[in-house]
Amino acid sequence: MHIRRWVLTPLAVALVMAAAASMDPVQAQQQPKKDKNLEKAQKAEIDAILKIADGAAAGQAVPSDVKMTFHNDFLKALEGKTYVPFTLEIPAVQLSAKSVTLYLRVVAKTPPAPAAAAPAEKKDEKKDTKNLPQYAFEDVYFPELRPAYAGQPYRLSRAFTVAAGEYDVLVCLKERLPFGEKEKKPAPVFKTGYLKQTIAVPDYWGGQLATSSIILAANVEPLTAPLTREEQVEQPYTLGMTKITPNTSNKLPKKGELSLVFIIYNTGQDANKKPDVTVEYQFFQKVAGAENGEKFFNKTNPQNFNAQTLPPQFDPSAGHQLVAGQSVPLGSFPEGEYRLEVKVTDKLSGKVLTHNLPFTVAAS
Repeated sequence: MHIRRWVLTPLAVALVMAAAASMDPVQAQQQPKKDKNLEKAQKAEIDAILKIADGAAAGQAVPSDVKMTFHNDFLKALEGKTYVPFTLEIPAVQLSAKSVTLYLRVVAKTPPAPAAAAPAEKKDEKKDTKNLPQYAFEDVYFPELRPAYAGQPYRLSRAFTVAAGEYDVLVCLKERLPFGEKEKKPAPVFKTGYLKQTIAVPDYWGGQLATSSIILAANVEPLTAPLTREEQVEQPYTLGMTKITPNTSNKLPKKGELSLVFIIYNTGQDANKKPDVTVEYQFFQKVAGAENGEKFFNKTNPQNFNAQTLPPQFDPSAGHQLVAGQSVPLGSFPEGEYRLEVKVTDKLSGKVLTHNLPFTVAAS
């Protein structure tokens, strides 16, 4: 097998995490200021979608003509936070409009204790916000859906940054007219969709050996220029100068490849601040009647990250990170179900992590 190893600039990964952690979600959608008519139209959309989201969150029956699926990953951010990029899949046949309003709300299952108010604030009733809902993250977007391939769903990717813990992710989507287009008579009936997903966000800040999600990639490609702030919002899986298109399905065509990317955190360091980590990849095929229902199929050469293989300037204290992954052609894999075992060994600390990625090889 011809194995391709992904090469992502370690520092670039740290930089994009910093950008994600520092982004103000509200201001990101409102700057620069737009014309009054556009702002009025956006406000009307926000009011309408908030009404739907608030009703659903309160347990009320709300219209939901559009069924969405939610796929997410986890990466280490900054300041004790975790970066959560995600992709929504929306069946193309369920939508009649390509202009939509997307609302995202992330609610902690166990909200943090409210901060004590300063004496001056207690006396100022106008500043009393104790009854306002507090969300871990909230934002609204106005995307234009790109054409989907025949038989394929629409895909929208966004991200948020939160502390470790358990959260309810609430997503509301509403069709709309393109901004600036006059409403026709009779007025169109716009479809809406609502989704609630519970996620457990891992803590990458405890000092223990850890990895990001193992991202199954449909494509990994270098960019010729860094993304703008707006482009980064729309493409949250882009790490520095490398664009990752996540694969939301573990069913892979035999003519294709199994591609994966992940980042290794909190490794030991030698006297020169270099880690010594080995990553092994073993494939197991599910076979009826075999012990444990599977048998060993194949393996690739391990990846080694140490003073001999890393650049001399590699320095974890400068934000450099270990990016692992590879792309394996599936032509030699018989059709069927498999398990990829990814074993990460930190030779300096003696710690070992093992992840399992199930996947299916199909004719097409």
